[in-house]
Amino acid sequence: MNIVVLVKQVPDTYSERKLNPSDGVLDRDATDAVLDEINERAVEAALVLKEAGDGPGDESAVTVLTMGPDRATDAIRKALSMGADKAVHLSDEALGGSDAVQTARALAKAIGTVEGVDLVIAGNEASDGRAGAVPAMVADVLGLPALTHAREITVEGSQVTVKRETDEGITMLSAALPAVVSVGEKINEPRYPSFKGIMAAKKKPVATLSLADAGIDASDVGLANALTSVTSASPKPPKSAGEKVTDEGDGGSKIAAFLVSQKLI
Repeated sequence: MNIVVLVKQVPDTYSERKLNPSDGVLDRDATDAVLDEINERAVEAALVLKEAGDGPGDESAVTVLTMGPDRATDAIRKALSMGADKAVHLSDEALGGSDAVQTARALAKAIGTVEGVDLVIAGNEASDGRAGAVPAMVADVLGLPALTHAREITVEGSQVTVKRETDEGITMLSAALPAVVSVGEKINEPRYPSFKGIMAAKKKPVATLSLADAGIDASDVGLANALTSVTSASPKPPKSAGEKVTDEGDGGSKIAAFLVSQKLI
């Protein structure tokens, strides 16, 4: 079974994140960059399926795929050190500022360069954008079923089944392979790369693709051609002091009045 895992390098959530004042795009060079945590869980899910060996074919392989600048190679190496077999890096300056729709279309093109893909796994949403739509968009572009918000994944023969968990409850979903699955935070705890894995990652193949290599037209990607844009942005206002309620026999009614004023009750 050939599994492709979509991964993304994002600004560290513990660092201060800023927008470029000129175009409203996230300033990625101003912060430390890491492999998104949800993507680590997606890689772990793929490795577990590979180790189980229940999918189609005699052998399984995990390919990580990312779209990003040169520095995104660090995220790729992290995934490879966990145990992924190879990687594809879609990297071109023209991709900068692409929105979710453009990103999904570009990723679908890049997935098409991987031979015999049986399953695509991704995180539900990246911590830098939180659109939560790219996996389903990729599935739509590829014409594949989308099984989202997976807490568990099992593959038997040519069928994938997931336990889907949302705020509304738990649902079991099944689809024939190939398919796209997005995972949530509860699916697993990702393994730590071993020293042996870190050293082995340096020798694993990484294919770097330009727009031309992936068959992507420059007019279909990039900030200038995006379907969405940031019209204005301002810093988050400082936290204001809370309102203190002194109980003089009417504390309960004062709290109720405050909750009503905040439209909480």
